[in-house]
Amino acid sequence: MKFIVATHNQGKLREFRRILTPLGVEVETAELTEPEETGTTFAENAYIKAKAALDETGLPAIGDDSGLCVDALNGEPGVYSARYAEVGKRRLKVLGKLEGLPEEARGAHFTCSICCVFPNGDTITAEGMTFGHIAHESRGENGFGYDPIFISDEGAAKGKSFAEATGEEKDSVSHRGRALRSFAEKLESYLKAKE
Repeated sequence: MKFIVATHNQGKLREFRRILTPLGVEVETAELTEPEETGTTFAENAYIKAKAALDETGLPAIGDDSGLCVDALNGEPGVYSARYAEVGKRRLKVLGKLEGLPEEARGAHFTCSICCVFPNGDTITAEGMTFGHIAHESRGENGFGYDPIFISDEGAAKGKSFAEATGEEKDSVSHRGRALRSFAEKLESYLKAKE
């Protein structure tokens, strides 16, 4: 079965393929119009992306939305993570707003919501979270986005920023890795029920 992933991010596409190919799922992307993300939750935005991709291609489509939620900022940047500031200044904006706060007041988590929409109207959703805190400065060279300022409190990546952790360490506890594994289980059950 062929699925369209509503992303232009090759890193995300590789993650989806790595998790879903063993299920016999062919994962592709397409030149898609980017829909306006008007949702107030990650789940709503994931659905908007998936539904738009389905409408354009007629194929089952997967959308995801994710972001950083900082406790001391009342959950900001949240669903606005990708639009929080201009490119290259998002991390600095978060660090600036937290300046002077001690480590115990810098709690944060990443959330990832995944939604798959089928032509028959069926949907599958999954969500994953990972917990940590915000560093006082950027650390590490790997990763992207907010990875250099997010220090993991979990698993093999504990004590490291997501930009310091190896891909394997990050995947084992990351919000997207957790959401994808949950989604893969639900998709496998759905496909078996349709056999």
